Amino acid sequence: MRFQTPLIPATLIRRYKRFLADVRLEDGREVVAHCPNPGSMMGMKNEGLKVWLEPNDDPKKKLKFGWRLAELPDGHFIGVDTAVPNRAVRAALEAGEVGPLAPYKTVRPEVKYGQASRIDFLLQEAGLPDVYVEVKSVTLMRQQGLAEFPDSVTVRGAKHLAELTQMAAQGHRAVMLYLVQRTDCTRFTLASDIDPAYAAAYRSAVKSGVEVICIGTKITPEGVWLTQGLEVSVSLH
Repeated sequence: MRFQTPLIPATLIRRYKRFLADVRLEDGREVVAHCPNPGSMMGMKNEGLKVWLEPNDDPKKKLKFGWRLAELPDGHFIGVDTAVPNRAVRAALEAGEVGPLAPYKTVRPEVKYGQASRIDFLLQEAGLPDVYVEVKSVTLMRQQGLAEFPDSVTVRGAKHLAELTQMAAQGHRAVMLYLVQRTDCTRFTLASDIDPAYAAAYRSAVKSGVEVICIGTKITPEGVWLTQGLEVSVSLH
């Protein structure tokens, strides 16, 4: 998935009010950028961090820059925009590039299901059970190479796991797909200390037949693409 507009570099001054960030452009101007990430953004919002912005000239938008990437001092990238994973996953699903789901040719986004919810993707193929796919963006790393989810308490995330469990009970395939939006991780686990309730919901869902897929990404200022599957290290006990 390529960014629609070429990104420009800047320096982060601060992120605040969840959806705002003050940044300094290369020409010295300080501007406010939209921060499309409601999470805690632990480890990716430090003052002085190099960031990449997507400019826009849309007269309907109050903010003229959107924060898309954080670039760490070692050159690795983290995807900031929580909307990007669904766009990148959709492109990969439609191209048949997600191995366990490759046989499915019909990809329907945002289909109503559960309790007033919408599944990220419903996959369908003649002769095969429907697949309900929920996508989560993973950006937290506290131990070298180990991606963790979530980075803050997510009641909504636990609700999604419960609804996937219901789909599995009805005979459908139900998939929790974690997309690791950072280029320095090789494994995935749960941040059980941050949200014990989510961890409990995860274990219950997996024991009930919900499948888990974790995929890494290639991230550059040009775009975000799915790469290889990552090892999932989560005890079910």
